[in-house]
Amino acid sequence: MSNGTVVVDPVTRIEGHLRMEAVTENGKITKALSSGTMVRGLEIILKDRDPRDAWVFTQRICGVCTLVHAIAAVRAVEDALKIEIPPNAQLIRNLMIGAQYVHDHVMHFYHLHALDWVDVVSALNADPAATSQLAQSISDYPRSSPGYFRDVQTKVRNFVESGQLGIFAKGYWGHPAYKLPPEANLMAVAHYLDALEWQREVAKLHAIFGGKNPHPNFLVGGAPCAISVHADEPGAGQTSVNTTGLQKVANILEQIKTFVDQVYVPDTLAIASFYKDWFKTGHGEGLGNFLSYGDFPTNGYFDPSSLIIPRGAILNRDLSRIHEVDLHAENEIQEFISHSWYDYEGGKDTGLHPYIGETTLNYDGPDAHYDNLDMDSTYTWLKAPRWKGHSMEVGPLARVLILYASGHEPTVDLANYALGQLDLPVEAMFSTMGRVAARTLETKILADMMDGWFTDLNVNINAGDTRTQNSEKWDPGTWPKEARGAGYMEAPRGALGHWVVINNEKIKNWQAVVPTTWNAGPRDPEGKPGAYEASLVGHDLHDPDQPIEILRTIHSFDPCLACAVHVADTDGNELVQVKVS
Repeated sequence: MSNGTVVVDPVTRIEGHLRMEAVTENGKITKALSSGTMVRGLEIILKDRDPRDAWVFTQRICGVCTLVHAIAAVRAVEDALKIEIPPNAQLIRNLMIGAQYVHDHVMHFYHLHALDWVDVVSALNADPAATSQLAQSISDYPRSSPGYFRDVQTKVRNFVESGQLGIFAKGYWGHPAYKLPPEANLMAVAHYLDALEWQREVAKLHAIFGGKNPHPNFLVGGAPCAISVHADEPGAGQTSVNTTGLQKVANILEQIKTFVDQVYVPDTLAIASFYKDWFKTGHGEGLGNFLSYGDFPTNGYFDPSSLIIPRGAILNRDLSRIHEVDLHAENEIQEFISHSWYDYEGGKDTGLHPYIGETTLNYDGPDAHYDNLDMDSTYTWLKAPRWKGHSMEVGPLARVLILYASGHEPTVDLANYALGQLDLPVEAMFSTMGRVAARTLETKILADMMDGWFTDLNVNINAGDTRTQNSEKWDPGTWPKEARGAGYMEAPRGALGHWVVINNEKIKNWQAVVPTTWNAGPRDPEGKPGAYEASLVGHDLHDPDQPIEILRTIHSFDPCLACAVHVADTDGNELVQVKVS
């Protein structure tokens, strides 16, 4: 096979715009380059605004993880002003974040990533009766009759015979890398369609607690919803969080658990069993360094020891030690721009902690018509975050490994069960398919935990505690002249941090370091690659014109470039306007 550079631009089935370039020798990738091709200037927009309003702006960074930037933003302000939120507010936030995880992971698996492993056209050759037998052998999911699968097959055939595959277009159907038998392909396509229906119900949890979805409402100091469940209260029943709303939440939690237990988990194990070669140690992993900020407080945001997902770092695949992480220490988390289209006052090789971060745009990349980016120069709108100088992977694999290394019993039990079903060691998790499996394990763990948070909320309400907000420091007159805070959370795609410096009641500096910046960022001044770039090295490409191997590994991270970059021309002018009547 000839040498050369394979370009995938844009990488599709993701949020945003990503360009991947892979240098190949004898068909094997030896170097890779990850480029975010749009600029994000949110930090500039937020300057001099009221910090209590920041969550409204930051939440619009992305339309997929619709609440994560709002959570990180309100936590940043609460950290700066030392605002403790009521227990009910924390439980409501945990439930909303948990619903986001489950919704996001299921949608990613079926609608963004499954088509890298599932050959839709092959499903036309499946025997619906045999598909029914397969489905019933792995799950009790009720939608499993031969007639059900025959109807799905008819829908797909109509797409194909019309010459337009619709939502299944642009796949490399027939590529020899696809290994599932036709019946498994038909089962997966059917569940793809089921997941579209299911996700509409899950999104309603955000609307109950936050008023709407996408982009539910939030509030510095607590949750935006009042609780009115007692008949003798003035205005009882006038909020969504009443007895009817809480019963709807209970129903949604039941739907979540049913789909995760009966569809998502069995499908992951079934598909993974045909792709065990993608569990090879080092196959698609790359860095071996993993970072989590931690999330789901059980004793308040200011007690990191109470986080269900621990804060910490793993280096060099060493699960015997979890390193402590300090989000405030200016020598730990830093962003570099030596290969990015930005300038720092102290020079391109300087690393800046977000508290002193700068957002000065300086595009000096190629003209519109070019073949390849210059790996030795600047090539992306993403910065290069580092923790104590290390490139780090963030996301479900990082969190599951840290939970596993910390001895979290549900994680250890589930991981050992799944790996046992596949006859694989724990080291197999350091891989592309390990990343896929970690996302499923995490979903199961959180779906089970949500019942406990909902029970605790109901116990508080029944005991007469309906408080959801702390407004003690709502008046800016109570604030110090200058304050700074770090708002962290574990978004579905990984460690998300917002850092704020408040001066004279206004935002002096705001910096957001998002999961996709950690994973998709470029090389640093020492030449160390980011997670995407490292993960592709060593891959064999069967056909450079159909680089499914690149898509499988990059999609396993669930890229969200919208979080990392936005669109503008070189003069800062508006490029597109969408009007909705």
